[in-house]
Amino acid sequence: MKYLIVGLGNIGAEYANTRHNIGFMVLDQLAADTKTDFATERYAYRAEIRIKGRTLVLIKPTTYMNLSGKAVRYWMQQEHIPIENTLVIVDDLALDVGQLRLKKSGGDGGHNGLIDITLTLNTQEFNRLRFGIGADFAKGFQSEYVLSRFTSLENEIVEPKLKQAAEMIKSFVTIGADRTMTLFNNK
Repeated sequence: MKYLIVGLGNIGAEYANTRHNIGFMVLDQLAADTKTDFATERYAYRAEIRIKGRTLVLIKPTTYMNLSGKAVRYWMQQEHIPIENTLVIVDDLALDVGQLRLKKSGGDGGHNGLIDITLTLNTQEFNRLRFGIGADFAKGFQSEYVLSRFTSLENEIVEPKLKQAAEMIKSFVTIGADRTMTLFNNK
């Protein structure tokens, strides 16, 4: 069985380790856990790992957030991966820093990456792992906030949650979304 695991973010040093790049950070954690490196390929940094007989194609789109759907569609088609085997890791302002929620579908919450994926795939019916980044910003400063780095106190929360998110991905591919939600959501 094959799975497409998509970490949303933006390429470039100025975006590294920002809240909006939490999807990249989760995939970096998973790749480090499995001693795997990413290679630059079409529309994405790509790595491939195996977990309990399953092949996971990890992609970090290089199309920038607003065009994430292009990379997702390309790699779904290229690897012949059905939508139910696709998981998108995304930052979420509606969740406290470090909160993790796996969902089988849902709205875009105004997130430009999810908006583009939804429009490109013509459906909201794809799995997503929402990683809370908090919403501690003044009205009108959302862009600055999501492109900022976590504080040192927040990093103490985020670091172990990156490992938990990697465990959730492994769980998703081995026991499915429903059982993973039961095990991990609200923990």
